[in-house]
Amino acid sequence: MDKLWLIIKREYLNKVRNKTFVIMTFVSPLIFVGVALLIGWLTSINSDTARKIAVLDQTDNQYETLFENTERNQYIILDGLSKSAAIAASKKADYYGLILIEGNNGTLENFSFYSDDSPSPDFISSIEDKINKKASESNLVNNNIDLDLLERLTVNKEIELQNFTGEKTSKLSGWIKIATGGAAGYLLMMFIIIYGNMVMRSVIEEKTNRIIEIIVSSVKPIYLMVGKITGTSLAGITQFLIWVVVGFILMIAATAFFGVDAFSNPANADMMAQTQDMSKMELILNDVAQLPILKLIFCFFIYFIGGYFLYASIYTAIGAAVDNETDTQQFMLPVILPLMLAIYVGFFSVMDNPHGTVAVIFSYIPLTSPIVMLMRIPFGEIAWWEIALSMLLLYVSIIGVAILASKIYRIGILMYGKKTNWKELYKWLRY
Repeated sequence: MDKLWLIIKREYLNKVRNKTFVIMTFVSPLIFVGVALLIGWLTSINSDTARKIAVLDQTDNQYETLFENTERNQYIILDGLSKSAAIAASKKADYYGLILIEGNNGTLENFSFYSDDSPSPDFISSIEDKINKKASESNLVNNNIDLDLLERLTVNKEIELQNFTGEKTSKLSGWIKIATGGAAGYLLMMFIIIYGNMVMRSVIEEKTNRIIEIIVSSVKPIYLMVGKITGTSLAGITQFLIWVVVGFILMIAATAFFGVDAFSNPANADMMAQTQDMSKMELILNDVAQLPILKLIFCFFIYFIGGYFLYASIYTAIGAAVDNETDTQQFMLPVILPLMLAIYVGFFSVMDNPHGTVAVIFSYIPLTSPIVMLMRIPFGEIAWWEIALSMLLLYVSIIGVAILASKIYRIGILMYGKKTNWKELYKWLRY
């Protein structure tokens, strides 16, 4: 055990003292915050440019008053032009588009939008809502229906969402849970890939430099493999904690210096305005407060350690089986595929039914459980026995995978100049 501790200490110190590791640990949060600021700035510049949109109303000008100028859109009313003339005039003036409203005697027959660009769905929906509402009101008036009476009789209530304990939730509750679970699962997948590759490159480097031959002469290969994985995982956790602290400080500093608008999308101003109602904001804040944050953080670290050890054992075996990083490509698909499958299951099954059969099964399978279970947790109360069973299966599988990986590692680290294939790996497992 003393030798194992020395290997863990050596791997950890080699990683954290590496100049590249130190630079990326402190520079990465700066890059992330800088990219966020850049995106916000570029979006604000893009949204500052007002779009000129022509409007040709052929229904005796019944609809042209619907289009009022905003900071984003400026409407130019065209009168007395034919359809072809309006299209030609819009192209010549380089307008963003042309809204053509066709009809006779004030009756709407059809409306179209002409543009060389692809308009956003929100923009098209706003045009449809305005014109359809006006046309519906005109039809009601023509049929002698009192609009004021109809408006008084129209019921327009919003459904109240509550759980069985009586706590109210907002309509955005589902999206908040999707964002939280998706971020946790995706972040875990990226960490497994990043630090797993780090272990694999370290094994290949030591094997290429023949340092491994000296180390193996005094340490059992299984101790060397476990120590290398453990030391790298501790370095990864250290880096992650530094990222969280530095990133949080930078986000607060950037928000205070540049303002909250620097991180917002001006194109979503209308949507944000709709959520300014204090009661709705309180519901949203209540939804965030109801998220099992402590449970999610605890499970994230447990699944991060377990998932990392599981995949790092596989990465280590691959690194020991090859002579250079190019040769690893043939073995990477079976490693990446379960991670990608977990993400797809999370987004297409967990988000739809977090307690469904598919979601539950994949939250127990060791190769996918770290990601799928993390994406399930924000969507409702999951019994602790389910989480415990999932973790138990994960950590038991680590032992099995580590034993198999150690067999490949024991033979592979001393093999040189021979291309390894799947058949060769199978032989090593039988030794």
